[in-house]
Amino acid sequence: MADVIFFDLDGTLVDHRSAVLETIGEIVRAAPNATAPPEELVTLWWTLEARHMREYLAGFCSFAEHHRRRLRSFLPMLGEPVPEGPGLLDTWIAERYLAVFEESWRCYPDVQPCLETLKRLPRGPRLAVLTNGDPEQQRAKLARFGLLEYFEAVLTPTELGAAKPVAYATACRRMRTEPAQAVNVGDMLESDVNAAALAGLTGIWLDRGIDFVTGGPSPTADHTVLRIERLTDLPDHLSHAHTPDRPSRTS
Repeated sequence: MADVIFFDLDGTLVDHRSAVLETIGEIVRAAPNATAPPEELVTLWWTLEARHMREYLAGFCSFAEHHRRRLRSFLPMLGEPVPEGPGLLDTWIAERYLAVFEESWRCYPDVQPCLETLKRLPRGPRLAVLTNGDPEQQRAKLARFGLLEYFEAVLTPTELGAAKPVAYATACRRMRTEPAQAVNVGDMLESDVNAAALAGLTGIWLDRGIDFVTGGPSPTADHTVLRIERLTDLPDHLSHAHTPDRPSRTS
């Protein structure tokens, strides 16, 4: 049995993609001066999120600024003027986007049953969330669905000083374990599974049947990838994650 299991959050525990698309869809359908059809504007927002999130994760801007950068590109397409000051941009994000977005969060139904099963395992693994998201927002998601109690830590770039995939080694040190004793579970084949394996962890791919980025079919993995379709399958698959016996831990 692994010493630590890291869980990705968005797309693994909480349906981030659907929440974003639902929120932006509501905004663009209510925009009387939009310059493009709603489906194009929704796609544009998703593209801008990916672009500016990469900038935030690379340390080029703050989390708040990555939201502002999205909005500066998006508002002209929405047919709205771009506020000059960051405070007005922040107000738009808080009132027009985040208020609706947070109400659109949904926890996948297989999450809590999986965590309960892991919690009851004799000498079961310690659990942590390893996410590239904003710490305040990610903890709010976990708290909303009563999931914080299952995790020993919630690790983000703010705590670790780096994002995945660089953060895997640091996350293991923070949890006082070795990469060979750790499992990472996530929905992104490259960043959650293959990158984790390169860092010495065992990656388990949660294939929810959709590509998180494109919305198309899941990517194709080779036969060596440990793959599950539901988190409730995870406890049985842990026996196939070839981690050595757990070492003793020191405080």
